[in-house]
Amino acid sequence: MREPPSGLFRSWFHSYEEDHDDVRVYRPDDYPFPPARGRRGMEFAPDGTFVDHPLGRGDAPGAVPGRWRLVSDRHIALTFDGARPDRELEILRCDEDVLHVRRLTP
Repeated sequence: MREPPSGLFRSWFHSYEEDHDDVRVYRPDDYPFPPARGRRGMEFAPDGTFVDHPLGRGDAPGAVPGRWRLVSDRHIALTFDGARPDRELEILRCDEDVLHVRRLTP
């Protein structure tokens, strides 16, 4: 993968019910999730911008802007200019229905 898969460029929400081992599973924002108190998410744009959606007050998603860049095959670095710790992800699977990632930083 010399560039990220085109399906990456959208909003993704954590489908924690499907996580396994060290793999985190995300689904598109229109996926019929079971009820939950809140879901973390993330959003990738083709221009390199990124928005992290942590849980905020009242379990509503917050928004922390950042940037993404492809480091190497399937390896993406996320930076937040000090607003939160930077992190790195390995993309294991990405298509129109699901995103599987492994977090490479603690």
